[in-house]
Amino acid sequence: MADPDNDQTGLTDTFASRRYFRKFEVITGHLTRVAAQMQAEGDIDKAQVQALTRYLMALTFTFRALSMKYLLVGRETGRFLGWLEMDKRDSGFPVAAELMTMANDAQQAASHLANMPSEDALKDDMVREIVGDRKIPTKLQFALSQRLYYQELVRGQMFWVRNDPECIWQGNITDQRRKFLLHWAVYDTQINLPVIYMMELEDTGRVALPKDQNRWPEVQAHLMAQAMAGLKLVTIAKGFDQDFDDLHPKFLRRIHVGPMYSHQFTEQSGPLREVLTEARAPEGQDWALAWTTEELQSERAIEEKSGWFGSVEREVFALDPFGGRGADTGATRTQRSIILPQRPFQVLAEKNPPGFANVRKFVVSPQGRVLRY
Repeated sequence: MADPDNDQTGLTDTFASRRYFRKFEVITGHLTRVAAQMQAEGDIDKAQVQALTRYLMALTFTFRALSMKYLLVGRETGRFLGWLEMDKRDSGFPVAAELMTMANDAQQAASHLANMPSEDALKDDMVREIVGDRKIPTKLQFALSQRLYYQELVRGQMFWVRNDPECIWQGNITDQRRKFLLHWAVYDTQINLPVIYMMELEDTGRVALPKDQNRWPEVQAHLMAQAMAGLKLVTIAKGFDQDFDDLHPKFLRRIHVGPMYSHQFTEQSGPLREVLTEARAPEGQDWALAWTTEELQSERAIEEKSGWFGSVEREVFALDPFGGRGADTGATRTQRSIILPQRPFQVLAEKNPPGFANVRKFVVSPQGRVLRY
């Protein structure tokens, strides 16, 4: 097993830390446009793209909060809060422990704010220290950054390590069969990446799923227990189908957001690192973000005997028919994509490394437009 300490690095320098957060501010800003492009091309429907956009915006708010927390890292603030720990080897994202700490801070954010000077009071004190004492008010700057951090946490809508399932009604197929979209997400602690799940199911229970006080808590607990990147989609879907006789999963999608590649911050090996090295892109354009979508589709439903006289409906899932890969991937389709600025894309197109022919390329322009190649 690899030593996790070798895969993590602390951003102890003020300017490096701020560059890192500016980079992710740019990246997360593009992700919602990528989702919109996927919808425009028919890859994802409106309900799913709305759920996906919520999680992408939550990621944006999470990085914004962390940027406030570590705004003064590397400066003499009179109080040691450490620095951001990121996964430099595998993901390029903060380690999961950062989000766990943030969740704990969120529980106490209101009480912290109640005992802190207001934003205006801190700014007034800073002006007096600059004008009167003629020195940089580092400690006051730090106090203000922490206040802004807690204010972001109070606003909520963050991407947590666990984002429990939500259920959206999609209509009634018959009087006894309803259609729902379930979505949930995790920050996977093994790979330090956000992973988003969406499931379309049909409900034949007597009480609609989100109103069922027995089934809905069980469904939430079941799905969160299975939300691990190492599990195949077919394993998750079959387990769900077996455990809930009156819930029928018709479609399951899993989206891995990342890894993020950067010549400055990460140490991943492979063609993308070489591309970023050769691109020599200016600050803010030295990155690439992988985006992998796995999909599992129900092919048909069959009746299985249950008990002495009963029967239950079970799903038969379609696995990837090409090259026998379905058994390996556990999915009907797997689509790899990459999002990157124009200059790294030009180098990638020129080098044309093996394995990238079937990877979708979303290219973002300096003006923020997203084009797919």
